Amino acid sequence: MWPFRSDPAVKATGPLKEFYATRPPADNTPLDELPLLAVDVETTGLKPGKHQLVSIGWVPVDGTRIDLSGAGYVVLRGAEGFTVGSSATIHQLTDDQIAAGIDHADAVGQLLRALTGRVLLGHFVAMEEGFLSLACERLFDAPLKVPMVDTFAIERRHMERMGTYPRGEDLRLARVRQRYGLPDYHNHNALTDALACAEQYLAHRATLPMSTLKDVMG
Repeated sequence: MWPFRSDPAVKATGPLKEFYATRPPADNTPLDELPLLAVDVETTGLKPGKHQLVSIGWVPVDGTRIDLSGAGYVVLRGAEGFTVGSSATIHQLTDDQIAAGIDHADAVGQLLRALTGRVLLGHFVAMEEGFLSLACERLFDAPLKVPMVDTFAIERRHMERMGTYPRGEDLRLARVRQRYGLPDYHNHNALTDALACAEQYLAHRATLPMSTLKDVMG
């Protein structure tokens, strides 16, 4: 198992224990050889301790190739009486769809199996980190610790180096994609947003001076 200062693998159970049995890519891994998993979560709000996960989407990125055959999407079943409330206007999932979803442990377990041996890629990845780590603590007795790459942070650093200091809207994924000539997608579907993030990462790779995992982790 791979160590941390406070090693979560010691207490992890189930799929999270299996996840920690595989070492992640080293910081000096060349980007051409780097396995990532672009991940997006949709939730009922912004606070992991207060709001709930409703869907997770993921897409593998192997070096410069997006592997759609490994893509996944799950809707998580709500507890009895759960309602998505006004958040449905964002993620477009109804109470009926949530009621027909899968068990949280199964959903997060599927994600962990897809993420094993990879770096987690996201846009404003703190959102994914917060909700997924708390879910792992509740379901599998330890937090999720994994190397992460954030296209939000990559773009912010690039704009600052260019002397263009971004406002919040400038760093939204749809706005960033426009600047790189990428197509418009419908936002707030977890699988579509994961694919959009994967494409943005490859656009960054093609245009910015980055060669190893350490370069993109910042």
